[in-house]
Amino acid sequence: MADPRIERLARLAVRYSVNTKKGDEVMIVTGIEGAPLVRELYREALDVGAYPMVMAGFDFTNDLFFKHASDDQLQHVSPFRKFMYEKVDALISVAMDTNTRSMSNVAPERMRQMSVSRTEIMKIFNERTEKRELNWVAVPFPCNAYAQEGNMSLIDYEDFVYSSCLADKPDPIKEWQKVAKLQEKIIASLKGVSELRFLGQDTDIAMRIEGRRWENCKGEKNLPDGEVFTAPIEDSVNGEIRFTYPGIFMGREIEDIRLTFRKGKVVKAQAAKGEELLRELLKADPGACRLGEVAIGTNPGITRFTKNMLFDEKMGGTIHMALGNGYPETGAKNFSVIHWDILKDMKRNGRIYADGDLIYENGKFTG
Repeated sequence: MADPRIERLARLAVRYSVNTKKGDEVMIVTGIEGAPLVRELYREALDVGAYPMVMAGFDFTNDLFFKHASDDQLQHVSPFRKFMYEKVDALISVAMDTNTRSMSNVAPERMRQMSVSRTEIMKIFNERTEKRELNWVAVPFPCNAYAQEGNMSLIDYEDFVYSSCLADKPDPIKEWQKVAKLQEKIIASLKGVSELRFLGQDTDIAMRIEGRRWENCKGEKNLPDGEVFTAPIEDSVNGEIRFTYPGIFMGREIEDIRLTFRKGKVVKAQAAKGEELLRELLKADPGACRLGEVAIGTNPGITRFTKNMLFDEKMGGTIHMALGNGYPETGAKNFSVIHWDILKDMKRNGRIYADGDLIYENGKFTG
């Protein structure tokens, strides 16, 4: 018998997060070890009357690809993958791994080349999600690799994952609907704001957001969820920011990231570790050196950094900013093949000002 929390998580993802309907084409993308969750996702999709398919991969294919692929192969766009993004109605990605360090020895330039190859697919994805033709969600499955990254036993990590997703509750859908209402109040207070300014350790950065929309992250695209976000006007970001936690890109850690922005563009980038990869990512394309997102984490159940941004970016008392692609639903105009979230703690002397008024201090909203 499956863990009832797995069943509830699958039901939440299929029936709420991607809102699967009868006749929908549903693609479930997973690693082999995600099978227990995939089984329940597949069952739920069938029960709704959808047409589910599973795309399962092995970790070693990534290792072999970066070790042996020619430049031409690095830049190749699979017509099958492109067709999937053009046709499916719902995309459910099972987030799990067996070795979070498998990319440690890959040259940053090769990682950049592979990222650039995704340009066409990213454009298709953006266009279809903006039109609401494609619903998607990333949903976690507890695995040893992520438990180790978070310094937890697998049993403790399972409890952490399911409670963060509210799958430990009898009806997770109702719980996320409650979260939606609470966060809608935050968004209402931010409506009409023209400028944001963030202050903190080695941080003083401002940006304009007039005309941009705030999104209520309530379990529809990411599980777990719990954040509100928007996109800055692309050329309006000015100032400096020092991120508290390492930036994680394809399992690689970039530590103590410091960025300086002028007229929306990164003009100075430093890191205590991984600076070469940081610089390569900023060169991925013209949009990679600009912010596509600014967000405030609101999930009180996520209280520790686990080196998994699916969880970490939702941590209450933090903000994160994403270099690269902006989400069209916010009104963002910045396009990039990367969307890379980097996290800053705001619980100690962190402040946010909206049009000059203090709205957030030491990790909490003041209103």
